[in-house]
Amino acid sequence: MGKFCVSLTCAKDNPDKATVAFVVANAAVGSEQETLVFLSIEGVRLATPGYADAIKEEGFAPLAELMAKFAAAGGKIYVCSPCFKKRGLDETKLVPGATIVGGAKLVEFLAGGTPSVSY
Repeated sequence: MGKFCVSLTCAKDNPDKATVAFVVANAAVGSEQETLVFLSIEGVRLATPGYADAIKEEGFAPLAELMAKFAAAGGKIYVCSPCFKKRGLDETKLVPGATIVGGAKLVEFLAGGTPSVSY
């Protein structure tokens, strides 16, 4: 099994990018890749329950549905700790599959040459 990373910096500020990032992440996890979505900057807001519920881009499944499917398939969601704290979000309330991490965990995942795309 290979590894794949999707880095996402957007949420409601760019719902198209946020949606496409999880479409790609689902494709990767569905292709039996160990898949990680790294949420940073505004993207960290997606780790809070209910935040993605209103995001629906034409031609795609609702973002909350894409995120739930990703987590159910074993995908991991790493959430940038400093970005999350900066926004005053509650670390005790996260969507399934999400974990608050520091940058070292992302580096560890990518260190072996893991392919990554950014949105």
